[in-house]
Formats: sequence, C-alpha cells, structure tokens
Amino acid sequence: MNSPTALVQLHEISKSFGATKAVKNVSVGLPAAQIIGLVGENGAGKSTLAKMIAGVYSADEGVIEFDGEPVSFKSPYEALNTGVSMMAQEIMLIPDATVEDNIFSGKMPARGMLPDRKKIRSEFEKLNNLTGFALDPDARVSTLRLADQQKVEIMRSISRNTKLIIMDEPSASLTVDEVQRLHHTIKELASKGVTILLISHFLEEVLDITQTVIVMRDGEVVRTGPTNLETVDSLVSGMVGRSLETRYFESQSASNNKVALSVQNVSNSFLTNISFDIHEGEILGLAGLIGSGRTEIARAIYGADRITAGQLKIGGQLCEISSPSTAIKNGIFMVPESRKEEGLFLEASILDNLMISTLGERAKRKFISKSATEKAAVALAEKVDLRYNSIHQSAGSLSGGNQQKILFGRAIEIAPKILIVDEPTRGVDIAAKRAIHEILINLAKQGIAILFISSEIEEVLGVSDRVLVIHRGKVQAEFTTPFDQTNVMAAFFGQTTGENNG
Repeated sequence: MNSPTALVQLHEISKSFGATKAVKNVSVGLPAAQIIGLVGENGAGKSTLAKMIAGVYSADEGVIEFDGEPVSFKSPYEALNTGVSMMAQEIMLIPDATVEDNIFSGKMPARGMLPDRKKIRSEFEKLNNLTGFALDPDARVSTLRLADQQKVEIMRSISRNTKLIIMDEPSASLTVDEVQRLHHTIKELASKGVTILLISHFLEEVLDITQTVIVMRDGEVVRTGPTNLETVDSLVSGMVGRSLETRYFESQSASNNKVALSVQNVSNSFLTNISFDIHEGEILGLAGLIGSGRTEIARAIYGADRITAGQLKIGGQLCEISSPSTAIKNGIFMVPESRKEEGLFLEASILDNLMISTLGERAKRKFISKSATEKAAVALAEKVDLRYNSIHQSAGSLSGGNQQKILFGRAIEIAPKILIVDEPTRGVDIAAKRAIHEILINLAKQGIAILFISSEIEEVLGVSDRVLVIHRGKVQAEFTTPFDQTNVMAAFFGQTTGENNG
C-alpha cells in the first residue's frame, strides 16, 4: 500500500531464516510524523520487519524507500546516520558503562578528540526533563533494575534526533505513571515531526496513542488503516485469524483451608514485617508499583535475597531457606522476572532446559536413559502446549511466549508445593498470555499454591483468588473477590479506603 506522505515505504519485502519465511511479500507505508502501531502474535514477523527497516537484517527480496529514496542499510549504525533509530525489545546496553555514556554511545558530543562532558551532561538533563524519568547519569547500568534499564533504552533512542524511532515493547517494564510519561514523550516527538513505529502487545496502548495501525499474521500484513476504526476485539481477530476472548480467566482454583506457605514478619533491607499465608490450590496475587517490593518478597521466599528477621513455614513446619536450591528441595520453585538472564540457558536445547532441575535425581540411579529423558521432555512440552520444531533446538530460537512455557514445564517436572511466578506474561502475545493463564489455573486445581506477580492490574485481578497490595516494602492492603479495582489502585499509592475487600 503506497502513501504519498509515507516516510518509509516497503515494496514486496520478504525475509527467511533457513526454511522459515518470517516476513512474506510485505508492502506497507509508514506515514510521516505519526505514531503507528504494529501488532501481531509472537512469531508474526513484527520484530523482523522492524529490524529490516533499522538495518539489523537485510531483506531477501523487495525494496525499502526512506524519504522517497531506495535504501539498503548494511548496519544499524548506517540506518542511524540516515535517520532511523531502533529501541529493541531485548535490552542491549553496556552493563559496566554509566547511564549517560550508554545514552550517547556512538553519537557522543565531542570537543576535539575528547568527549565534551559539559555538553553531554546538558543534553542528558534535557532528556531527563523531557521524559521525567529522573535517572542518575553516573549510575552504572548493571546496578539498575530492569525497568530503569528500559528507561535508558528509551532515552538513548530519543537522543538520536532521528526521523523514525522504532520502539519494540517500550512500556513492558514501566509503571502506570511512567507509561503515561512515555506516552506524553512519544506524542511530543510526533508533534515535532518524528515518526514513531510502536510495537506493543498492550492493545489498549495502541488504540490510545496511535493514529495508524498495522496488523500482522504469519509474516504477512493482513491490514493497515486508521486506529480509530479498530477495537481490541477487531485487532485480536486480525492477529489470530479468528475471534478470541480477551478477558482473563475467572479463578476456579481448588483453594482449601490448608496453609501451604506461611510468611511471618519477614524483613530485610527492603521489606518490613511481611506476613501472609498461601493455601493449597490458591492463587495469591502480589500487586503494586514497580519498586514497591513485590519481587523482593518473591526473592526472599525463594532464598535469592537474605531474610534478616521473621520466618517461613511450609506445611506448618518451620523452614530456613538460604538459597534457591534449598527452596527447591523444600518444594518451592520460582519463574523469575527475567527469563533470559535468570531462567533459561538460551544456547542449550529445549530438552536440557526442561530437565535441568531433575537431572541430578536421575543421575543417582547411575544410568540416565537418553530415550526416557527425551520422552519425558516431549511429554512436558505437550502439557504446556510448547510450539517447537525439535526438542533438541535451542531455547533461544523460540518466541518469548514459548520460552516462558519452558519454565512452566520445568516447574511441572519439579512438582513444587509452592510456585512463584514473577511477570510470567511480560512480552508475550495475547494467545500465549491466555495459554499461560490456563497453565496457572490448572496447576492451582492440582493443589499447588501460586504466588502471582504482575504489573498489569487487570491481569492480577483476573487470575487471583486474593490480592495483596505492596507499597514501599510493606503489605498495604488485602483484597478478596469480587475485587474493586478503584480501591486496589488507591492502595498502590499508599491510600486505604477502610474497606479492604472488593
């Protein structure tokens, strides 16, 4: 589809990886000075298409025009010099460098042969004021939380002064307030003539801030047009090729009165007197702003962070958890917030990733049957509806949703009494999110106690039997079904209505 006002025009673009055709004969234009949404399931070809525009990949077939001229970028640096900047979904920063140096890396203001530190600091302050992110320019990126690293990526993209900024899931790690600031920044950039290509699984976000939306399915653009003609249901239907319920599951867990885990007055350098029980078969949601202490509670229970006061009881028995391995031995397993850094061995096979936690037990039998292990891995993959070509392919070759399913398969293999899941659906498409919710509901029905953490308030309320709101390292409020979202959100900011239950 040609557009006379298009900044970027794609003509019959295709890209294959081996036998897999990731993008098929795509022809579409990106209108200048607009915010354009790009949606589709994981594996639909969104990121591949964006990376061809940004010079990360070269197209196998077709022509890309930028500002009316055919271009064939050989690298992201060449694309950047032409006016295209991409903020990738996977954070790509220099861990040991400062926030400031990461933002201006490759385009650093200089005085002669040396960086112009005064100008760099001045430019940084302008960006900080524009976004409202309030980052420390001298902080090492390796010391930042995932959400703050995401902010650095956003500021780096904005700093390039480019005509086109491609943002792949920019709001995935941000709080509600930070997302609002990001949206304000995006709108400001568009008003100044910058084109924004926004790839997002948050369909409400796309509907709210974009003017044009492109829908992809199976490597093809199925339609493109004005956003105001779309709804969540119509976008989902276009993405999956059929109608799909977008509401979350109603909780139907087999919760009973038997306490699986009791957390009693747990404190450390961040947490203060955290106390709650989780019952067998119950899904207990932890809600709150990013940085409120949700993840810190999970890490303390799992032995990843030290507990300085308080105690844990599992099945009524006092238990000292000093490390994740101790937690696993005592029936606790955690699916971490960052699957790539903390959960998966990306270069290893699906089989090895699924079976890694039980290989020691199998080795005690003096003989590990390769065929039996492979059969068990295939059975686990089937239980979590894992989509793959070979059980021996690398975990890193899978989509985000399928990578997450590997961790749930590993959990099923371990058969824990208590399962902790931290942001289990971050960065996955709507169909994969639905599948993960179904896995959680089924595990709860089997009597497993689940501690569920998510930044999406609708998701927490839609999946959980009971919700604790965490605020500044403390339990601010407790809610049971039916939930009142207004009261829950008020507790996010330290406010209480005097009525905890919905």
